[in-house]
Amino acid sequence: MINLAGHCDPTTNGCTGLSSDIKSCQAKGIKVMLSLGGAAGSYYLASAEDARQVATYLWNNFLGGKSSSRPLGDAVLDGIDFDIEGGTNQHWDDLARYLSAYSNKGKKVHLSAAPQCPFLMPGLEYSSGMTDLEQAWKQWTSIKATHIFLGLPASPSAAGSGFISTDDLTSQVLPAIKGSDKYGGVMLWDKYHDDQSGYSSAIKNQV
Repeated sequence: MINLAGHCDPTTNGCTGLSSDIKSCQAKGIKVMLSLGGAAGSYYLASAEDARQVATYLWNNFLGGKSSSRPLGDAVLDGIDFDIEGGTNQHWDDLARYLSAYSNKGKKVHLSAAPQCPFLMPGLEYSSGMTDLEQAWKQWTSIKATHIFLGLPASPSAAGSGFISTDDLTSQVLPAIKGSDKYGGVMLWDKYHDDQSGYSSAIKNQV
């Protein structure tokens, strides 16, 4: 199932018009990724072979492959984001390996993941204090990854917890984590809430 948050209807081939928007962002150096998973619905990978088939589908329909039914037209996305909040924890590593292997065919396939801190240890909640956040940040940045982004709700209503005011973010949090070699920036959930709150505009010169 393809759900593009109401921006278009893929069931009627109504998302191909986004191709020019994607290319415009990429021309400015912005990576455009397709996110898998999410909080709703039931999904899982049944086997390594299942993961291989999903990787092939993603390559042909969204990345550098060929298909007669590309939902986003001829735009070639930069990679795949894993937002796995449901199902099992099996075979996502297989999917990542199969997707990564397509980098050998030309354009690099970027992979990213959005781990949900409330369900993992260590948690990374500012409300428990800067000491806990800094310790958690150090643990997260010790993993094998090129960049770590700090994920934040763009408004208090965007998530059940974890909201950090723009003042606290720029005066307390960012100075504590920006020194890390793996600091990549800030990820906000989501554009709708950011449009309402103006969060990104308030922090963009500090990130």
